[in-house]
Amino acid sequence: MDVHAPKLASIPASDNTVWADATPLLEAACQGLADGELIHGDNFNLFAAMSALEIMDPKMDSGIVCRYYSIDEAIENGVAPIPISLDSTVDVQCTIDIMDHLLACEAAWHTGHSLAQTVFSCIYLLRLDRTASHALLHSYCRVTRATCKAVVSVVSDARTHEEEDLFTMTYGLPLNGDGDEKCLSMLNTVEETISRQLRVCKATSSKRSSVGNLEPLQSNPNLEEGFCKALLCRLRFRKHFFHVLTCMKRPQGRGLELARKHIASCISELESILNSAEFLRSCSAESCEDDIEDKTTASGREPIGFDATLNSRLSAPTPPRAIKILSWKKAIQYFLKLLRHLDVICSYSLDPNLESLLHFVVQFQKSQPDLVSRAHLQLLLVQDGKLYGRDPIFTVITKASALPEAAKNHDIQKNEYIVQLGQLVMNLLKILCTNAAWQRRKLGKILQDWRVIYVQLELAFRNEFGEASSSSNDENICMKIFQHILVWVEEQTYWIAFRFLMLGFELELYSASEYCMVYWYLYAVLIKLAEKTHLKMAVSHDTAKRKGKKRKDSPKDLARESRIPPAVLFLQCYICLAEGLTMMLAALRNEIMVLQSPSPFNTEQEKFIQHFELLQRACIPDHVSYPSFKESTTHARFSTLAMYNYFKDAQRIAKEVKSSFSNDPDRLAELRRLEQVAEHNSVALNLICRLGALDPSLKVSFEFSHHPFFATAVGMEIRKRESSVLGVLNGYSKLEACEIVDELFKVGNGDKKRRLSEVTEASDFGSEKKRLKSSVLLKS
Repeated sequence: MDVHAPKLASIPASDNTVWADATPLLEAACQGLADGELIHGDNFNLFAAMSALEIMDPKMDSGIVCRYYSIDEAIENGVAPIPISLDSTVDVQCTIDIMDHLLACEAAWHTGHSLAQTVFSCIYLLRLDRTASHALLHSYCRVTRATCKAVVSVVSDARTHEEEDLFTMTYGLPLNGDGDEKCLSMLNTVEETISRQLRVCKATSSKRSSVGNLEPLQSNPNLEEGFCKALLCRLRFRKHFFHVLTCMKRPQGRGLELARKHIASCISELESILNSAEFLRSCSAESCEDDIEDKTTASGREPIGFDATLNSRLSAPTPPRAIKILSWKKAIQYFLKLLRHLDVICSYSLDPNLESLLHFVVQFQKSQPDLVSRAHLQLLLVQDGKLYGRDPIFTVITKASALPEAAKNHDIQKNEYIVQLGQLVMNLLKILCTNAAWQRRKLGKILQDWRVIYVQLELAFRNEFGEASSSSNDENICMKIFQHILVWVEEQTYWIAFRFLMLGFELELYSASEYCMVYWYLYAVLIKLAEKTHLKMAVSHDTAKRKGKKRKDSPKDLARESRIPPAVLFLQCYICLAEGLTMMLAALRNEIMVLQSPSPFNTEQEKFIQHFELLQRACIPDHVSYPSFKESTTHARFSTLAMYNYFKDAQRIAKEVKSSFSNDPDRLAELRRLEQVAEHNSVALNLICRLGALDPSLKVSFEFSHHPFFATAVGMEIRKRESSVLGVLNGYSKLEACEIVDELFKVGNGDKKRRLSEVTEASDFGSEKKRLKSSVLLKS
């Protein structure tokens, strides 16, 4: 039996158009063309060829029709009926399916697909006036449309849609509807009706008369309570989520506290939506237990009223994209993640301290927030040219530069270069709210702007004060402001360079053979960053000291001043790790010839330029080049590294500085990670120094198991030796065991027994542990 596909209706002709069949003409043209030939007009060029679309290919032709030519044709064919069903139970079930699929479509839109082929694949949304008789569906669709409009507005205002151009494209869709401002009142009315019906279901027969006679949602009394609960949690989530978006848009962060309450309600309702799945599946006649994870509805049924192909032609001149709607469970997980990110933003204290703010944004980005939450963060940070819409940027700069409070009102803020600096600060905050790839690209470009503004400020400073700039003058507040700001601008420039290099690890832009040059450049940047940070703190301390009474400094005060600030020690820990990894990697290349992968396409110098060209253009740092890199690493040897272990210094500094950050859990966690990297690399370095001379074929690799940016040396032999030595010393910490191994590796074979005896006696080992330790270490 032959099965013929139904013939699609042709597009009707209008008064000004007449359609003709061009198939015979095309067939004749095809017969007369050889391979590689093209029929084109005189005005056809390469640009037109690149912009052209291939017709009749479903993957390329955005105008190809898969089901229906128009929305009206789809409605005439019963794709989106109103009422949905004459059976009230089926009607409620289908309504819940539509709600669930719309939520999945909304999550797919947030993750990068077009609005036309996700949320507005719903025919009920495209013809919302048709649903007026169905209060439940009508109110839900109206709030959904208003929510989409609010999200598009936020992302457009933040201008973060450059990452994904399709996000804010509305393609002429009916996103702006009359009466949408009343959408919440309509939803509240429907919610109250269903809430009363749920109370009726829960009430005993004697109390039902007092509640009143309400018409049930559907005809099966045994299912009434379950359907009421399933509908209520979906309506309430939609209501609270819309409130979250409107509260977060209030100026100067005034709605953040209220937004947090609505976020908590949203999370609670999402949990209720998840719990309703079992009931809805039990009501469904279809058996879909096997593939329920891939379904876009809680019941597992296919929703009605959706057709993604209807709007495919709206995306011209781009090819239609393959749309994979998220499953219902993944959509719930997405919104839970989004709400938690929004809650983190709302819980921020709006600290005007720029250093704290930058730290918060960097930490927030580690959780990989999506476009919507990052757009909200950017709008919160920069409003009307002010921080949080309330703090002038010059005030933020003076605070970051450790200037006195009175400096924020100085007329120097009108200086054109100071104004430009304020623009750079706002631009930096916006860039830090973009995704990692865009962020790194933009940071590399603005480095030159920060370098230029420093030079301009320095020239303006010299022109204003001449040679007197080198001498201190307490009376000249303008000179003091310039001095502080210049130091801070340099520090901030090197912080941007540090962030730029770190993002390369996050984006996996560096191969193992390039780690040596990356850590070497990172070391050079960190040295300058620590230097400028220390200088800023010293200048700040001098200013504070002059404000106090003049008195003779006591020895305690002098000792306190000579201490290195914890922030600088924190950077020093980074410096030791970067230098240690640089030298270890260089020695591995020089002596054991590992981690060398010459590319047939570009040389090592060309790779150096590719990775650091933007830094080199901005002269960050000065006098750093590929020849200086080669000069620093060519003579690296394990014999030198064995005498001075940089990783031990990193361990010591991390241990010492922990107490200074007892109230900062993020810094404490970072110090623990750095300590782990230093500890493992210290053991690995000692083993490599020992094994490398005996086994030139030693295989060493690097992984990021303890820290996302600082690598740890691993290898079969290293793992075996480390586990055998440290496994025997199970009564001692790893650090103590490492110290014992270090002592043994410092001496030759002739003195090993004597030194082993001394170390054993100096340590409080039991006799059995002494014997085991001696046997293992002597074999090594």
